[in-house]
Amino acid sequence: MLLVLGAFAVVPILLPWLVARIGARAFYVAAILPIAGFVQAAVLTPVVAAGDIPFESYAWIPPLGIDLSMRMDTLSWLMTLVVTGVGALVMIYCRWYFRGKTDNLGQFAAVLLAFAGAMYGLVLTDDLVVLVMFWEVTSVLSYLLIGYYNARASSRRAALQALLVTTLGGLVMLIGVVLLVVDAGTSSISTILAEAPTGPVVDAALVMILVGALSKSAIFPFHFWLPGAMAAPTPVSAYLHAAAMVKAGIYLIARFAPVFAIAPPWRPIVVALGVFTMLLGGFQALRETDLKRVLAFGTVSQLGMLTVVLGFGTRDAAFAGLALLLSHALFKSALFLVVGVIDRQLSTRDLTELSGVGRQAPVMATFSIIAVASMAGIIPTIGFVAKEGALAALLHEALGGSVWGIVALVGIALGSVLTAGYGIRFLWGAFATKRDASGDRLPDTEWPDPPIGFLVAPILLSGLTVVAGVAAPWLDKVFAPYADQAPAATPGVAAPEHPAHLALWHGLEPALWISLATIVLGVLVFWLTRGWRPAKRLLPFTAADAYNGTLRGVARLSVFTTSLTQRGSLPVYVGTIFVVFVAAEATALLASAELRAQLDAFQTPMQLFVAPLMIAAGLIAIRARKRYTGVVLVSVTGLGMVLLFATSGAPDLALTQILVETVTLVAFALVLRRIPSRLGEHNASVWPVARAVLGAAVGITMALVAIVATGARVEKPISERFPELAYELGHGKNVVNVALVDLRGWDTMGELSVLILAATGVASLVFVTHRADTLSRFIAPLPAGATRARRPLVETSDGLKQHGDARGSGRMAWLVGGQRVRPENRSIMLEVIVRILFHTIIIVSLYLLFAGHNLPGGGFAGGLVAGMALVMRYVAGGRYELGAAAPTDAGRLLGTGMTIAVACAIVPLFFGAAPLTSTWIEWDLPILGHGEFVTSTLFDVGVYLVVIGLVLDVLRSLGAEVDRQAQAQRDEQRAREGVSVP
Repeated sequence: MLLVLGAFAVVPILLPWLVARIGARAFYVAAILPIAGFVQAAVLTPVVAAGDIPFESYAWIPPLGIDLSMRMDTLSWLMTLVVTGVGALVMIYCRWYFRGKTDNLGQFAAVLLAFAGAMYGLVLTDDLVVLVMFWEVTSVLSYLLIGYYNARASSRRAALQALLVTTLGGLVMLIGVVLLVVDAGTSSISTILAEAPTGPVVDAALVMILVGALSKSAIFPFHFWLPGAMAAPTPVSAYLHAAAMVKAGIYLIARFAPVFAIAPPWRPIVVALGVFTMLLGGFQALRETDLKRVLAFGTVSQLGMLTVVLGFGTRDAAFAGLALLLSHALFKSALFLVVGVIDRQLSTRDLTELSGVGRQAPVMATFSIIAVASMAGIIPTIGFVAKEGALAALLHEALGGSVWGIVALVGIALGSVLTAGYGIRFLWGAFATKRDASGDRLPDTEWPDPPIGFLVAPILLSGLTVVAGVAAPWLDKVFAPYADQAPAATPGVAAPEHPAHLALWHGLEPALWISLATIVLGVLVFWLTRGWRPAKRLLPFTAADAYNGTLRGVARLSVFTTSLTQRGSLPVYVGTIFVVFVAAEATALLASAELRAQLDAFQTPMQLFVAPLMIAAGLIAIRARKRYTGVVLVSVTGLGMVLLFATSGAPDLALTQILVETVTLVAFALVLRRIPSRLGEHNASVWPVARAVLGAAVGITMALVAIVATGARVEKPISERFPELAYELGHGKNVVNVALVDLRGWDTMGELSVLILAATGVASLVFVTHRADTLSRFIAPLPAGATRARRPLVETSDGLKQHGDARGSGRMAWLVGGQRVRPENRSIMLEVIVRILFHTIIIVSLYLLFAGHNLPGGGFAGGLVAGMALVMRYVAGGRYELGAAAPTDAGRLLGTGMTIAVACAIVPLFFGAAPLTSTWIEWDLPILGHGEFVTSTLFDVGVYLVVIGLVLDVLRSLGAEVDRQAQAQRDEQRAREGVSVP
């Protein structure tokens, strides 16, 4: 089972590539994996029926006690067969449904198969926390599937609606899961059910878990998202909304019901909402004219019935509930696929536009009738077995005096009447010959016969409803281990004399007569409502209106809150942060019972020299009137830290600090080009006294925090062991670098994420329509006569000539991009220096990268040095020279670096080690001598690439793109003035 789950994680990655080569036929390949899961579950059937539960486990997060455990009991076995079996048939169906289509088909195939894998893990996992993870994965993947037609606003809205409803329900469920796991002391589902904890905390947890289950299964008041999700392709509706996603909530209810149905809040929620949902969905299905929406509201109704029967929590109801779960997956997915065939062949699903299709497509019509017969509960289908079993179980509870048994019985009976009515309405709308208002027969809708492969899946699914009905006695033996977990009856109700069993014929019992009455009344309901054209809404508002109103309210509240807090003033934002900082830290300092301080006048003489310079630079910066002057003065404090680090035994920090200060200064300089040079030129500084007071308060508070922190430690710091750990565990002598990539690698992983977010944020603020590299493409069309040859070019009045041309005179072009720089902005000396030093600096950066494990350096420092080389190319040759220096997108470098870092965290898991565990290789060669390679160096390579990508993104955003926008503005101004733009 774990192997199949792993395959579900890997194979979808390959599908886009496969679809690009063989098109929709790739769905045949995709179907192999669900078929493998189905075959495995089928082979294990005798073991499951005997009560020997297959179990596999892998310790995933040992400190939290979370295991990747797979347990196939009766309920999981049935759900596995449904998820994989229907999934495989839907994959085969997709081959024909999407024939001739290529738009995003590879992504669709990958997401659909990944969704099948998430559902496979969800129904088999024995860990409640892992179940929540799979739960949320299905929500995200269903969002992508429902929104497949992303060019349509209706699809995007439906996808977002489904995501918000199911995800919010899942978050509430997560709280309940945490409460239940903490109270039970374990996250194992089987252990929790075996111990059956009780109490107010458990009751609260069950209510929250039910919120998640009801939202996932579209039970009122969360029912509205499912009909909206019909904007998805029909295969998605057949799989997600008939057999898989909506069954997740039903599965969770069925999992907990045998044990927790006696809890006080359980039945009032499950029975009341389930009955109301069944009636609401059935009534609405009679009002629809779109065949797919008829089935959608019918699905809502059937999910309500499943919730009532499986959630009732008695043995007989559990038997009937499993049969009902199986029958619903078969007949509803078959009917959805039939609608897909009709829609694909006729480009319409409106039942008022269809006439005479049944006579032209007798095979499809016949199997649709079988599927509807199972939905209505007509012998010999499995739907009949399930419906009769449910009515018999609830009838016994009602006669025994159970209030909720009476409510459930009446609700199921009335819902079954509506089910028969809209089932017949579906058949009439899809296949019958219609007549107009005068009674004349309408002309038949022209029906092009579909490929036979298109009909395989719905025919097989429909036929299985009869096969399962005939095999009811065998299903009785397989379902028994699950049903036997539930009590025989509700407390206070006598157990039935003859426990229920699944069979095609129980004789002329009361449940049979109730079932027949519902079918007869259903026919009458259809006859009375066949030409019904009711108003679009019966009530002033619907659940969808409440959802949309809530979204509008949230949006308005967001705008109101933003208007209050985001005033567009950076000093206000910074001042607010500083005020909160001073208030919070001062309160903590004053509230402390004891404050200790351990101060020295100085540790090194360098402090006596550097500190006054840093203080003086800070004071002068306050009085600076030019922005660039202020930036340079602020940088003095950073450079002062370089001297302090260098004289305190921290060469790594000194090297990194000076590089960071340099890159920061360059970034500031790039930004300052687009804003006024003098401070207060447009907006004068206000409240100088308040600013001075606040600045002094922040400085004093920070100084006090530093003083108190020096004496607050009561234990020896772990950093004292870092030199020993760095050598023993990390096989490195540079403690700082080993700590970054090995001992505290998770911290570095987080910092890489922050860097990537920062780069993306900067790019999003500057780039308007895209952030892709558009520089290197402009290197090719150089001025006439220019080439990319390494030989220098000479600029003449006739253009650029190669060096050595008799007509050539003037300055040489040492950089390719320099040829596009305006002559007055070029510096031949700078171009020569950059041309000579660039490759040397890159080599130095690589040296720092690989030497950093034992010497000062590392990926961060090396990346900054390489970034400085790119800065030199940009300063010397402009934005086109930057494109020539790094003809790749910055996002690729960022993504590649992060991928390498994540791989270093994941790969050790496959060898049974903790994430980010490193190893090393040693060798002794005759010429090279002794050498070592530590795998954490690969993590450092990822850091190196991320830092280069960050610098490149900043240069292209704040440098090249700003240059381009400025040039565009100048050209536009010249065009308005009538000056020709070259």
